[in-house]
Amino acid sequence: MKLKSLVIALCLIAGSQLVKAQVTVTDMVKEWERSKAYTQEYLDAMPESGYALKPTPEMRSFAEQVLHLSDANYGFTSAATGTKSPFGQGELEKISDKSKANVTKLVLGSYDFVIENIKKMTEAQLDETTKLFGRFDMTKRMALAKAFEHQAHHRGQTTVYLRLAGVKPPQEKLF
Repeated sequence: MKLKSLVIALCLIAGSQLVKAQVTVTDMVKEWERSKAYTQEYLDAMPESGYALKPTPEMRSFAEQVLHLSDANYGFTSAATGTKSPFGQGELEKISDKSKANVTKLVLGSYDFVIENIKKMTEAQLDETTKLFGRFDMTKRMALAKAFEHQAHHRGQTTVYLRLAGVKPPQEKLF
């Protein structure tokens, strides 16, 4: 019985070490750069007229959807890194100039903000805890993972917008 307990304990220790071997700063930057390029393909694919497209009246327009993604990029990153966001929470989605050129500039700028701030972090800082949005206790690494999940979710939603505009969405970029 003692041997079985020892084996279980060793497995738990080994498993906890594998969990700690998470995505590095370098890996995170690479993934955000890939995601930025992928998002730019979506922005480029949508014609200017499609930026105002709403699948239904109560939904966000294409521009609002990607600006919401950008608001969150700034918000999550600011909360995770302690760097002040240049925009207030939800401010981008409410801007009046929702032209393709302006929206593209703002969206890509949000990715630059994320990438620049991750590059400044150490592995030890990624493992520090934070209270995301004053409510959720997690590591800074997890907060940035939540940001990545959020932007992928909203970019994915815009696939429908492109289809409704008669545009073929960009090919998936997993790697």
